[in-house]
Amino acid sequence: MRAETLKGHLDFLLLATLADEPAHGYRIIEALKRRSAGAFDLPEGTVYPALHRLEQSGLLASSWVSASGRRRRVYRLTARGRRGLSGARREWRGFTKAVEAVVA
Repeated sequence: MRAETLKGHLDFLLLATLADEPAHGYRIIEALKRRSAGAFDLPEGTVYPALHRLEQSGLLASSWVSASGRRRRVYRLTARGRRGLSGARREWRGFTKAVEAVVA
């Protein structure tokens, strides 16, 4: 998938990926790849800055956890992030409906 196609949607995709459960960055990257059947095979250099930005904006919170002798930063949605995701889902559904009406 072309990078231009993803622009403007990365934050939404990250929030949606974290909706079910908290996860560390690598797990988020793998979930995006798996859920999209490989279409979203994103590099760390794309995902981590977006996670930091979402955390700074209050949509995500993070904490350090240790597992198997490794420290990992685990991200989770905040209440604000859940509200933001809900709104983004509504916008997405409206957008895709309008696009389908034009291109179908």
